[in-house]
Amino acid sequence: MNIFLADALDTLEFDSLSDFFHHYFTWAFWVKQLPLIGTFIGRVVLAIVVYIVASKLIQKLCRFIIASMKRANVDTGVTQFVSSVVKAALYCLLVVSIATSFGVKESSIAALVASGGVAIGLALQGGLSNLAGGVIILALKPFAVGDYIIENTDKQEGTVVRIDLFYTTLSTVDNRRITIPNGTLTNSSIVNVTAQDKRQLDLKVQISYNSDLKKAKRILENMLYNEKSIIQEDGVHVFVDELAADGVILGLRAWVGSDNYWDTRWGLNEKIKLTFDEEGIELPYTQMDVHIKQ
Repeated sequence: MNIFLADALDTLEFDSLSDFFHHYFTWAFWVKQLPLIGTFIGRVVLAIVVYIVASKLIQKLCRFIIASMKRANVDTGVTQFVSSVVKAALYCLLVVSIATSFGVKESSIAALVASGGVAIGLALQGGLSNLAGGVIILALKPFAVGDYIIENTDKQEGTVVRIDLFYTTLSTVDNRRITIPNGTLTNSSIVNVTAQDKRQLDLKVQISYNSDLKKAKRILENMLYNEKSIIQEDGVHVFVDELAADGVILGLRAWVGSDNYWDTRWGLNEKIKLTFDEEGIELPYTQMDVHIKQ
C-alpha cells in the first residue's frame, strides 16, 4: 500500500535536496495524507487482531485434532507429527492472508517463493532431511512414543517422549531431555529395547576352581525359580559358559518383562553375592602374589 498515493499523480522533479524536504516535510503535505495514514494504521490494527484470534483458533483446532486421534487410538507419534504439520500449514496460510490484505498480490508471493526456493532448499538441507526422517519414522515405525531406544552413532539413549516435524525428544533415566534430529535417527542403527513385552536376562557369574561347581549351579537355579519377576513358563537355564584362567564362568538365562528387566538384574546380582558368601562359594578376583627371596 502506498500511503503517498495522493501525491503519486504529480510528476515531481527537485533541483536540490532542500526542495525535496520543503515539499515532503510540510504540514500541508501530511494533512493531505492523513486519510491514507489512518487507513494504513487501521489495517495494521486489524491484522494484529486477526492474527491473535486466528492463532487461538489454530491452537484449539490442533487440540481438537489431537483429542480426536487419541480417541481413534492413533499412534501418539503420528498424532504429534500431524498436529505439527497442520499448525505449520495454517500459520503459513495466515501470514499469506495478512500479506494479501495489505495489497501484496498472490502472484508476487508465488514469484518470491519460486525465486527463493533454491536458496531456501540449500539453506535448509539438514531441515528437509530431518523432515523426511520424521515421515520415515512414522511410516516404518522403528519406534514409537514410550519406547526406550539406543541410538548407536552418538550412543544416546532414553525413552521417546515426542516425535515432531524435525526432531525426536528422549527422556533419560536421570530426567535429562535429549533432542535428536530425525535425519540422524534414520541414518543410524537404533536398538529398540522395549519393542517386545519381554527380554532375556543373560548374566555371567565367575566362581573359583576350588568352589563346588554343582552346589553353585543348584543355588543359582533355586534363585531363578524363586524370583517372582521371572517368567517361569519360558524356562530358566544355568550352565558352564567358559573355563577361564581365573575360574569357572557360569551363565544364567531367563525371561523377564521388559519393565522389570533392570530391577531383576540388579536384584539378582546382589542376591548372588550375598548367597555365595553364606554358602562358601568363592568369587575370584584378580590379584598378584609377591614372593621376596633373601
